[in-house]
Amino acid sequence: MTVHVASRRRKPESVRAAFPGATVVDVTSRAAEPWVRLSPFYPHGGIPVPLTPGIVAASVEGVWQALKVFEQSDVDPGKLSVTSMTGLKRTVRRHGQVLGHRAGIHGATLLDYRTARWQIYLPTYRWVLEHRVPDLVDRLREMASGTVVLLDYTTNGDPADTSSPLSHAALLARFLTDHWPTPPA
Repeated sequence: MTVHVASRRRKPESVRAAFPGATVVDVTSRAAEPWVRLSPFYPHGGIPVPLTPGIVAASVEGVWQALKVFEQSDVDPGKLSVTSMTGLKRTVRRHGQVLGHRAGIHGATLLDYRTARWQIYLPTYRWVLEHRVPDLVDRLREMASGTVVLLDYTTNGDPADTSSPLSHAALLARFLTDHWPTPPA
């Protein structure tokens, strides 16, 4: 099984030249159905919020943004129910510098960026892959008997590398190939 990740910003002919004969699948929030359902922005609903028993969210991105804490703003539980795939982002321009992510909606602990990836983003996205889109995962595994290229805006698949945003497509590729990242000891 061969799965690669490439930037959606690349020209299609450039991706085809780099990966001749590969099946190219856009998995961003701008992808067509059904692949858009692999985007962290997609509102599946019923997604458990890590470290917050009994609370669910519409999307992975809703969880990530809701638990983000800024200099001028704490958590925003309203982001958990956003189903429009827009209006999810919370920015430093509006709220000041990011201080971390709250360990749960009502948590007292503030997690640093790297720890938040391991304790919030990865378990939430994996839950969606296992419980909301197993049919698409199976289809991609069937396609990957050849070569598949997943398109995303970022390509960083290493949760420990905080120098660039984490790519959900790279996480998907790791899930498809049974190489899901394991947290540091």
